[in-house]
Amino acid sequence: MRIDILTLFPGMFGDFLGESIIKRAREKGKADIRLHNIRSYSTDKHRKADDRPFGGGPGMVLQVEPIYNALKKIVGAKRSTVILMSPRGKRLEQKQAKRFAKLKRLAIICGHYEGVDERVKELLVDYEISIGDYVLTCGELPAMVLVDAVVRLIPGVLGDGESTVSESFENDLLEYPQYTRPSSFCGMKVPDILLSGDHERIAAWRMKEAVKRTKKRRPDLLKKKE
Repeated sequence: MRIDILTLFPGMFGDFLGESIIKRAREKGKADIRLHNIRSYSTDKHRKADDRPFGGGPGMVLQVEPIYNALKKIVGAKRSTVILMSPRGKRLEQKQAKRFAKLKRLAIICGHYEGVDERVKELLVDYEISIGDYVLTCGELPAMVLVDAVVRLIPGVLGDGESTVSESFENDLLEYPQYTRPSSFCGMKVPDILLSGDHERIAAWRMKEAVKRTKKRRPDLLKKKE
């Protein structure tokens, strides 16, 4: 997959791209992630990419022209799904991340300031995505969340092909409790069933615990499942 990220602050992605699963995906050739400074596509002599909103109001708004120019140059005739990170977008969920992971190309626009010129959304954007009902200073952090959620689902990125199957939000359930060595710590013991070697009973216990945890913490997911 190729992912193009349009941002005002490409430096924010340095450590993110060079660590952990994202680094591994890039080294394996599973994810080609490229950063593009929106200011570089501005026609203003000072490389300005924002301006005051028409009609008045506080803050600055990202202009349509630099983003349009950037996508025209980066994508060209090749089709790419364009996503705008925005607090007013649809909340990102695991099912959506799985759909994105099947695509060949993504272009992600990092929103900023008081927002983005509405014509960006009308002319260029396929999906407007939010990572939660709160506002952040910039769209770079949500873009990193989206990239991580998607890239780890690309086949061959994670070492264990089964590792994403039983995670939280798969089948609309939260993940069951996990344990490792030591089997006893501070008087707290690992459930005996996990040490039994009976895989059928272990699977049943894990399903029961997943349902119990989901009912307690996210009953809305159980309603969706039903």
